[in-house]
Formats: sequence, structure tokens, C-alpha cells
Amino acid sequence: MKQTERKIRLSIRYEVISEGEIGCIKHLCNELMAYQQSKAQIRPELFDSMCFETRMIPSVRSAKANFILAAKDGDELAGYVYSNISPKEVYANEFATFFDMDSVANEDVGCLSQFYLKEGYRNKGIGSVLFQRSMDWLNSFESIRDRFVFVSNGNDAALNFYQGKGFNISHQILDGFITVLRNT
Repeated sequence: MKQTERKIRLSIRYEVISEGEIGCIKHLCNELMAYQQSKAQIRPELFDSMCFETRMIPSVRSAKANFILAAKDGDELAGYVYSNISPKEVYANEFATFFDMDSVANEDVGCLSQFYLKEGYRNKGIGSVLFQRSMDWLNSFESIRDRFVFVSNGNDAALNFYQGKGFNISHQILDGFITVLRNT
């Protein structure tokens, strides 16, 4: 077999990251923001101020419960998923109101908030494992009836992925900047 035809073997392991250790995914979170900006066709400049410190840290602090799962290939972080349980009011802020508050029966919602895989690790089943473990965690909360995912415009691969996993488009916010998907 030629060297260029050689299959790359991955030895992926999944590790829960505690809130105190989230700094280890800072670079991946910042890569996610840059990736979303590169795909955005509507108001990409909104991503200029989005980074680990402005997105991940405030979200973790405002949540009632957090789940961060990293995919590791040896010592290299290949990707992560971040989900949380938060009061529904968290999603009505100075940036936007993400959904109709009256449409959510309970006080708390589940959200798959961030999901990122480095390019060389996509389309290998790793994302499906991260997604499923995130959903298992969200589903472990009996009081959570509403689960949301927010997809930035231009990220059609993510939109298709979530729709293939049972999420449905609910609506768009900020003139199409974000598509809100819901699974109840």
C-alpha cells in the first residue's frame, strides 16, 4: 500500500472535563468561533467579540449543570461538546431572545451549546459519539422537556447533522444569523 493510501488509525477516547479544567479546551472553543465566522454569510462581524472568555465562561457560570466531553486522540484534543441545563430566562438577554419563553413549559431547558471537531476528525463517527453522550446526559434530567441547539448561519453541515439526529428547525433569530433547532 502506498504511503498516501495508508489508512490513518485513530485511537479516540472520550473524557469528561470538569468545570475547573475547562481551560484545556480554550483553543478548541476559539477555533469553533473562527470556524463559525468563516462560514457565516449573515453578519460575520458578530463573531469578532466571541471567544472562550465571552462564550464558554459566562455560559458555564449561568448554567445549573454543565457537561463537557472531549474527544482525545492520544494527547491531542480532537474536539468537544458542551451541553448545559439552564434557566430559560438565560436565553433572553442583550444579544437576543432565542425562543418564545411561553413555548417552554418548565423553568429550565437543555441546550447543546457548543460542538466542535478539528477538520481531520470529521466524518469518522466521533461527532456522533459526542452528540449521543451529550443527549444521554441531557435526557438524564427528567424535568427537561425542551432541548435546543443553535446553529450559526452558513454552517449547513451542522444543520444537516442535527436534523439527521432528530432536531427540527424551530425558527431563526437575528435576521437569520442563528437557526434555532428544537427537540422536545
